[in-house]
Amino acid sequence: MSGGRPMLEVDGINARYGDSQVLWDVSLSVGDGEVVGLLGRNGAGKTTTLSAIAGVQPPSTGTVTFDGKDITGQSVSAISRQGIKLVPEDRRPFDGLTVRENLELSTDTTNGEDWDVPRALGEFTQLDERANQRAGDLSGGEQQMLVIAMALVGNPRLVLLDEPMEGLAPQIVDQIVDIVRRVREANIPVLLVEQNVDVCLELIDRGYLLHKGEIRMSGSAAELADATEEIDRYLGIRV
Repeated sequence: MSGGRPMLEVDGINARYGDSQVLWDVSLSVGDGEVVGLLGRNGAGKTTTLSAIAGVQPPSTGTVTFDGKDITGQSVSAISRQGIKLVPEDRRPFDGLTVRENLELSTDTTNGEDWDVPRALGEFTQLDERANQRAGDLSGGEQQMLVIAMALVGNPRLVLLDEPMEGLAPQIVDQIVDIVRRVREANIPVLLVEQNVDVCLELIDRGYLLHKGEIRMSGSAAELADATEEIDRYLGIRV
């Protein structure tokens, strides 16, 4: 594990929606300071995995351990207070609040004070220019930047990023890639769910291929890049 000690360990989790099982004995880990990718097609169970970690949809069996503590089945707020910040696929800033107000509302110094509103606006210059604008008036790319910034002012110890580049124009994708790199440079571990294989492999240290709720392959970014047969089989297309 290139990122050092395990920060997050997911061990054999299963998850169900009603009578349908969605995850089957999923195990993965994220090391301290590491960026780990979770790749898979739509419906593979990627978002469910993040939801299980963040407490949104607790696993039916298996364990989630964060910094050596079992957090399985804890509430979303309890898990968030410990420093796990989920950036969901459906961008959800508070539309009626300004950019600055969204950031102020999301500020949490429980796990440190490295990130505050001035730093976030300094890192995200487009948001700084729109600090007094309603979040609902931002473009899709700007809203994505805002929800990532909202996670960062929570002073996270782990960020869960769910499809941060979905539906964005190529130039905005480049900006989001740069943001993920800056998060990594800040030594904040990231679990990144992403369908854009080539972009994902540029960002991650290691990754997992999830197919129909099961981990089918794992390895370093280089190993996954070389596994063209598995990439084609489980993802069907390289973006």
